[in-house]
Amino acid sequence: MAGESWQTDDTGALFAAILGLKDAAEAERFFRDLCTIGELHDMAQRWAVARMLDDGLHYADISRRTGASTATITRIASWLNHGEGGYRAALDRLAAWRGAGVQAYRAKAADKGAAAKTTKARSRRSRTS
Repeated sequence: MAGESWQTDDTGALFAAILGLKDAAEAERFFRDLCTIGELHDMAQRWAVARMLDDGLHYADISRRTGASTATITRIASWLNHGEGGYRAALDRLAAWRGAGVQAYRAKAADKGAAAKTTKARSRRSRTS
């Protein structure tokens, strides 16, 4: 799976932009601007499948829970076990965060996102007044 020519200056710039985001709320805004709803749902589904595979669930159960085809689940399992290591790194980091109470971080990020939306709405209202 390695050796494909997917790495370009543009993909590098994209990854740099993602790494430069401050928090989950900023990432949510960036990805919503970048992706269609369908693309976000597809990525979220793949991530859900990877987490369920890592938890040891059977393909049929994963398919029933996520709506992903068994072909998609098989492909994700292949990347999880023989890919670039990205799924594994993210799953391991997620496990570490869970142990460190990342739910509190997630709630804090959501609060920041709501505050940013309120500020943006106030700014729009003041320009139209």
